[in-house]
Amino acid sequence: MIGLKQLLLRPGLWLTAAAGCAVVLATVLGTSSVAVSQDQSAATPKDVIFARKVLMSTIGDNMDEIDSMLETGKVDFNEANHHGDTISILLMAFPHLFPPPSNEWKPGVDHDPGTDTFASPDIWTKFSDFYKRAQDASKAAYNVSRSRTEADFKKYGTELRAGCDGCHNLYMKPQ
Repeated sequence: MIGLKQLLLRPGLWLTAAAGCAVVLATVLGTSSVAVSQDQSAATPKDVIFARKVLMSTIGDNMDEIDSMLETGKVDFNEANHHGDTISILLMAFPHLFPPPSNEWKPGVDHDPGTDTFASPDIWTKFSDFYKRAQDASKAAYNVSRSRTEADFKKYGTELRAGCDGCHNLYMKPQ
């Protein structure tokens, strides 16, 4: 780490540090007013539910490809790595699509699979567990994306499938 004395003795370094601070400050100040002026109420709970359905469908499509490779033993590492990477990234974002107003599960009513949630209310009461499960599955997917041997792919692909199934068993209502 560079100390104040080193900055004062090296003017070029001082100018670089000052310019870096100015850029960070300008970015923070410039973007904060944009976020404050945005109408956060524009996205309804139904919009958020739809967004997470789209995201989960994409995760499912990629997981289907990994499952197929696990079942057949025919692993295309370029494809497997791509699918694992995609799932890992999406799972990092997934828990953030569960704001409290989107807790709309109602038992005993007909649910529209396109617009209604099948998320268990337990997600909101046990959010730290839900969040950790998404993180753990994301890490397993990341490991799939870095697999270079069939043994590693099988290990991490199986771990990812178990993570998905475990979370669905706890936090998804049957359709």
